[in-house]
Amino acid sequence: MFDEIQFEKINRLPKYLFAEINDLKMKLRREGCDIIDFSMGNPDAPTPKPIVDKLCETAKKTKTHGYSASKGIYKLRLAMANWYKRKYNVDLDANTEVVATMGSKEGYVHLVQAITNPGDVAIVPDPTYPIHSQAFVLAGGSVEKMELIFNEDTFEVDEERFFTDLIESLEKNVPQAKFLVVNFPHNPTTATVTPEFYVRLVALAKEKRFYIISDIAYADITFDGYKTPSILEVEGAKDVAVEAYTLSKSYNMAGWRVGFIVGNKKLIGALQSIKSWLDYGMFTPVQVAATVALDEHGYIPDEQIIPRYEKRRDVMIESFTNAGWPLAKPNASMFIWGKIPEIAREMGSLEFSKQLLLEAGVAVSPGIGFGIYGDQYVRIALIENEKRIRQAAKNIKKFLKKLEEEKKNG
Repeated sequence: MFDEIQFEKINRLPKYLFAEINDLKMKLRREGCDIIDFSMGNPDAPTPKPIVDKLCETAKKTKTHGYSASKGIYKLRLAMANWYKRKYNVDLDANTEVVATMGSKEGYVHLVQAITNPGDVAIVPDPTYPIHSQAFVLAGGSVEKMELIFNEDTFEVDEERFFTDLIESLEKNVPQAKFLVVNFPHNPTTATVTPEFYVRLVALAKEKRFYIISDIAYADITFDGYKTPSILEVEGAKDVAVEAYTLSKSYNMAGWRVGFIVGNKKLIGALQSIKSWLDYGMFTPVQVAATVALDEHGYIPDEQIIPRYEKRRDVMIESFTNAGWPLAKPNASMFIWGKIPEIAREMGSLEFSKQLLLEAGVAVSPGIGFGIYGDQYVRIALIENEKRIRQAAKNIKKFLKKLEEEKKNG
């Protein structure tokens, strides 16, 4: 009898393609195989010591062991406001324009739950970090996918094409799309935009009457002189936009689950309201330690963090290219968006990722898991050290040579 009961919300979600790679990875590890794992954006370095010390110090105070504030303690929200002021010269009201969340992912999902009516349409560029689109599905909305076009050598977004496609997407939807999600530096492609991009986007949002949700999770991880802009730098942006930020990447605090949503008071108010029903906020010592991260470390992450990713990026590009897999150099984020080697491209990203794992012991994320326009690519996270990267390149060289021989022999 119970087999007939359906959970329609869950049924609307697509198959989780990364699970196949994860299951295969775990199977190989149980068999004793050494897996060089580039599949997940999980920082491998420790959280800076002053942050850990403050957590331990605060956790010893019994008064911090009770319920906290669902929107975050005031000092943490103020620290986030100060971060925006220092980095972007943006003024934020810590009470009405900032919410501290259990990671930016939780904040994003709860924001979407709070502001999406049944049938609302959101435009999400494809490929995309999966929750950017699936949050709207879970909230009863609909998603319009729009291919993200960028220069494959520089990873700069093709702004003219972006706005042409965006306007086309807006005009073909009835009702017109209510939300647009942008995420730059982009996950998974690492694509970046200019400050002028946001000026045009805010103007269009006001003209066409839609809200913008911007995600800058990788804002601090930039190279070669590039600086991540914030949409909130644009005059009047808070009329139409909110932005998500997280301490996960910038401060090696992924497991701490500390993020923020800031900007438009109406949207922030909706998020504050839904969180007051759903949770009591983060453990207070975590919030106090996060305040130290933002205040004492300023907006510049640990000086070792960016150089570490930059060195790994350069070593990977050089060693993988020498192994027969040319990779272009991104100017931001902790990923490389690698086009599948030509000899293996017809496999598609899921099968290529499986074969790379089985034959070379190297785990990556298949691009198809991020959307239909990602199927010729894989996402490679810069989370292994240089020695392991070079070993991966040696394994990949043997794998590609084997493919060439198999193709030659029919």
